[in-house]
Amino acid sequence: MVRQRSFRPALAAAALLVLVLAGAALGGSLTGMAPAAAADNPYQRGPDPTLASISASRGPFATAQLTVAPGNGFNGGFVYYPTDTSLGTWAAVAIVPGYSALFANEEAWMGPWLASFGFVVIGVETLSRSDGADARSTEQLAALDWLTTSSPVRDRVDRSRLGVLGHSAGGGGTLTSALRRPALKTAVGLAPGAPGNAYNMSADQVPLLLLSGQNDGTVTPAYVQGIYDTIPAGVEHAWAELAGQDHLSFTRSNPTEMRVLIPWLKLFLDNDTRYSQFMCPTLANSSGVSRYSATCPLVPPGGPTPTPSTSGPSTPPSSPPPSSPPPSSPPPSSPPAAGACAATYRTTSTWPGGFQGEVTVTAGSSAISGWTVRWSLGAGQSITQLWNGTLSTSGSSVTVRNVSYNGAVPAGGSTTFGFLGAGAPTAPTLSCTTP
Repeated sequence: MVRQRSFRPALAAAALLVLVLAGAALGGSLTGMAPAAAADNPYQRGPDPTLASISASRGPFATAQLTVAPGNGFNGGFVYYPTDTSLGTWAAVAIVPGYSALFANEEAWMGPWLASFGFVVIGVETLSRSDGADARSTEQLAALDWLTTSSPVRDRVDRSRLGVLGHSAGGGGTLTSALRRPALKTAVGLAPGAPGNAYNMSADQVPLLLLSGQNDGTVTPAYVQGIYDTIPAGVEHAWAELAGQDHLSFTRSNPTEMRVLIPWLKLFLDNDTRYSQFMCPTLANSSGVSRYSATCPLVPPGGPTPTPSTSGPSTPPSSPPPSSPPPSSPPPSSPPAAGACAATYRTTSTWPGGFQGEVTVTAGSSAISGWTVRWSLGAGQSITQLWNGTLSTSGSSVTVRNVSYNGAVPAGGSTTFGFLGAGAPTAPTLSCTTP
């Protein structure tokens, strides 16, 4: 599918003539002038791209990496980042692996590759290899929050330009992250999900790229087509099916995948329209691709965005909110008093004998420096795992306190913690207090 947008050749030609005359008047030429996009887009990075440059295994930037210790709501991982500090902050993407896999074994090859093209990358190890897609989403978003607020490279990351990417169950988690956090700039699913998990993206607001394998017997082309067909027409999206590739093709170095992925991330994380030529109206290099659909010309929503406020990465975009809240929004509650906090609960996933819950803590009209949430468990309930908080229980009474990295919440801001529970989910009555 290619969506056409109209333009006016006469106006474009007139604008080009003005530029030529201006260059001549200055004794220069178009090639000697800075591209207009560079002046208009502070996020544009690197030289003008070519087919050869987007096909290379390394981009123009030197990179470094660091190891992340377990904690902060995920099981550690790795961060890859450009070492250049002269160009300002960089967009970031969090990558989560598939079911039973480790990032270190499955997608570590992508880290330095993407970082060299101008992105900060965090590879996320999950709390358990058997975590489902919903838990992988929670861990992926926790990793992004840690990266932007507490990591050693937090000052290099632009909180307003964040994306998510994942393979298989991690791809399903990525789709869930897009629904949970509509402020994300893009999401990329690599053979996302698995049969039995019917992903409906009709509430999606995040530009979405799907990459799949022609010979994938696990996440079949028909299955991916079903996901693609639910994406709203008003949201930019694309799907590239890689010829002859199977489900595990994304777990090893894959130049065809990267030749599509890099222009997509440049477009939607850096708002760099120099890269649209490689994806619209068709792929500039379609070798190794058996199917391609896109809502061309793939225009980044809203163009460059200003630096966000100190409210942190969970702050929704500054544009007016949709008429109905996104699926991840907590139920409305009365705003807390100055200096106080409020807590709201939602069940994010259920299965026979268990469930996953998420609590959002919101500060009132004054910033808070710590919080404590309390509630009572229902009959037969227990908490088996909790992240982004410190848990203590006494009988049916539950107390969760902030950890070091999420106790400070600005006025009107929020933070979340999640948990796995045994038993049937209920809607608990929560209390929130501050020191």
